[in-house]
Amino acid sequence: ECPNALGLLKYIEEKHPEYHVVCAGSLLGVKLAKGVSFPVGKVDFLNMQPMSFSEFLTADESGGLADYIRGIEKIEAIPGAFAEPLTEKLKTYFIVGGMPEAVASWAAERNIERVDQILSAILMSYDLDFSKHPASAETQKTSLVWNSLPTQLSKENKKFIYKLIKDNARAREYESSIQWLSAAAMIYRVNRVSGPGLPIAAYDDLSSFKLYASDVGLLRRLAKLSPSTVSLGDKIFTDFKGAFAENYILAALSALFDAPLRYWSIQNPTYEVDFILQDHSRIIPIEVKSSGNVKSKGLKHFRQKYAEKTELSLRFSLHGFHYQDGILNIPLFLADQTDRLLEKI
Repeated sequence: ECPNALGLLKYIEEKHPEYHVVCAGSLLGVKLAKGVSFPVGKVDFLNMQPMSFSEFLTADESGGLADYIRGIEKIEAIPGAFAEPLTEKLKTYFIVGGMPEAVASWAAERNIERVDQILSAILMSYDLDFSKHPASAETQKTSLVWNSLPTQLSKENKKFIYKLIKDNARAREYESSIQWLSAAAMIYRVNRVSGPGLPIAAYDDLSSFKLYASDVGLLRRLAKLSPSTVSLGDKIFTDFKGAFAENYILAALSALFDAPLRYWSIQNPTYEVDFILQDHSRIIPIEVKSSGNVKSKGLKHFRQKYAEKTELSLRFSLHGFHYQDGILNIPLFLADQTDRLLEKI
């Protein structure tokens, strides 16, 4: 709302270096993308993301579980005394999400209807933010892209389809809105790559991509899914075509690694790998499984096709924590520990 405040930070640092000044603002990515003057070298950025699952556990007075997953040092089976409650807490996290106000409300009141009111208010504020798009004609388009996310992610093939926004929609009409949502950190854009290589960005196919929400709780509310799914046991992990699990994993890994995640796919025959991660000099294919079936034709084909470039693969599922034949299976509830767990290989 006040672009000059960013430039003012330079003079505060120069004239009053004894003070430590912290500023918070939304849509900074959008503001800076417009070429606003910024005091380079004078200000550090701290990007804030929704609370991770382990942070949710701490807020939810389950600090013992949080301490346990943060203290795992070996790749070995998770005792049922921890695995079962962690799985149940993860189901709740899928409903509440990681937006701080929603988490605080849940921790204090255990009232899912109140959580829904908070999430709805956040979504309403997002709609108001769309009006801040520099081109007023883009406001409605931005809203259409955002509100299409549940429909896009409900497909078996989650590749973004413009015609699901509006009949006869064209890429050139909506690209600006997608870029704005990405700069505003409301969505994750996951580009398709043609194969593994370094840097992974060199293999981007910009014409094929998927869009996910910034937070799994907001995705649920955007999809108008009832809070009663909290009590439906494993059904929450199989509904919505695994979109919740994928969105959750994407958000967790995006907070841990510098390079944005990609995905890989080919046609005739059809194979797909959910995500591709560049971790320093390693290219790691990732499969996300929300159900009991952990078999993946896509991951198997990718590992065979690019055997020399794929020494390690990741699978996130509700199965055990183990490493076998080049695949590290990580329970879904350990996703925000992935960077640390990879060091154990």
